[in-house]
Amino acid sequence: MPEPTTDETPTGVDRVRAAASARGLAIEIRERPAANSLPEAAAILGIPASGIVKTLVVKRSDDTYLFALIPGDRAISWPKLRAVVGVNKLQLPDPARALAATGYERGTIVPLGSTHDWPIYADSEIVGQRIAMGAGAHGYSMFVDADDLIAAYGATVADISQPTD
Repeated sequence: MPEPTTDETPTGVDRVRAAASARGLAIEIRERPAANSLPEAAAILGIPASGIVKTLVVKRSDDTYLFALIPGDRAISWPKLRAVVGVNKLQLPDPARALAATGYERGTIVPLGSTHDWPIYADSEIVGQRIAMGAGAHGYSMFVDADDLIAAYGATVADISQPTD
């Protein structure tokens, strides 16, 4: 179900499109039925779970955030991410803080159109791939070439994931 909007308030999908346009980033947004899990979303889109990239908003101890882009079939590796970022402590914020930090609800978070331009750390597994990710609203997915996204946002590419248990 599309998120409600008024003439003054752009939807999350509108914010994603505007941010992509402002950075010259070619994206494709597809409406899809709601999914209850990442594997279900992948099946709906007809792609493997690894083709969906999770955007995780991560809180630093100084109350700033970063985005970690992790393939759908992998998990974030906290030791690897802490080493790349150069900090001792990182954590996932609660849903209210994630919304405040990005302007998006969990399950729809994407760097494009976020209310803050937090630094982006992209897992090296996504390089060279066409990926699907959130599109700012439930029931939508965005497709983009990972290399173009990384370049448009100056993302740091590193090995920051691990196989899921």
